[in-house]
Parts: sequence; C-alpha cells; structure tokens
Amino acid sequence: MGNPPVVVALLLVRVVVGVTMMRHGYNHWRGGGKIAGTGRWFAGLGLRHGELQAWMSVVTEIGAGFLLIVGLFTPLACAAIISVMLVAGLLAHRKNGFFVFKDGYEYVLVLAVVCLLLDVTGPGRFSIDNAAGIEMTGWLGGGVALGVAVLATAGLLATFYRPAPVAAPAAAAPAPAAAAPAAAAPAGSTPAPVPAAPASDGGLVS
Repeated sequence: MGNPPVVVALLLVRVVVGVTMMRHGYNHWRGGGKIAGTGRWFAGLGLRHGELQAWMSVVTEIGAGFLLIVGLFTPLACAAIISVMLVAGLLAHRKNGFFVFKDGYEYVLVLAVVCLLLDVTGPGRFSIDNAAGIEMTGWLGGGVALGVAVLATAGLLATFYRPAPVAAPAAAAPAPAAAAPAAAAPAGSTPAPVPAAPASDGGLVS
C-alpha cells in the first residue's frame, strides 16, 4: 500500500497493539505477584501447570508484540495475539458479559479484530515483511492467521484446561415431624413413674 496516510496508519496500529502486548507480557512477568502470582491466576481459570502457562503467556505476548512492531512474520504474530485474546475471552471475560468496565470481553475482542484486520491489509510499507518481500494478505492472510489462532487455542484448552467440578448445592434438611399429642390420662389415675436414664458413656462406644 503506497498511500501515505494508510502507510502511517498501519504503522501506528502495529506499534500501539505491539507495545500493548509487550507491556501485558512484562506485567505477567515482573508486575504484581510476578510469575508465581500469574501462575496462580491461570490455575484459578482452570488451566493446569499455572506457572508454565504464565511463562507461555510472557513469551507469546512479548515476542508477538515485538514482531508486530517491526512488521516481521506479521500473520503469525497476529495469530499469536488472536489466540491469547481467545483464551482470555473464553476463560476470564465471557462470563462477565460484553462491557470492559464489568471485566467483560469488549477489550480482548477489539484487539483480536484489529490483528485480524492487519492480516488482511498487511503490515504496510514500513515493515520488515515488506522489505523482504514477504507478503500474505487478503483472504489468505486473514484465513491463515485466524486458522492458526483457533487451532492453537483449541490445542491449549484440550491439553491444559481442567476446570474444578462445580459442587452440587446441599439438599435442604427435612422439617422435623410434629410430636403426636399425648393421650389424656383417665381421671383419678396415677401417672406411671418415669424410669431413670442410664449413666452416660462419655461418648465412647465399645
């Protein structure tokens, strides 16, 4: 694409999305609870080997973000980002609905679609792909990126996703039966003596 505004726009989108992904990866690595905390978060989503998932996310997000910024192997970089967004959307955000202020999937959906757009248009003139003559755009670029992303996501979930079983709600205890009314004693009769209770065994059963 030789149109200068389009070239600059594609570069801007690549840099913004790439830097965003790299910062996400760095935060998973060094921010907050670091790898251990990120691993616990992944485990809480139902993924086995939480710390392995944390390292995979760090490498994928920093690596794919960098490749997107420089415009190298753009379809694969975008496929990696789309896959990360699919996993996050399905496991962390889908249950919260659409809006990002409710921790919904709005944000990850936008990032995934922007990456799919870059696969269709190509990275633009200011990219290593363009300088090296690597071109995979249009339906082919979009199809390859989306296909790789879906296959990678399905493979990860099939291999590692083992959510904890949902505990069944406890059954309500039945209401105690009403005591039957005692029969009235005949007039003038003496009530039978009540036998003494046996001595307690202290809770021990022989």
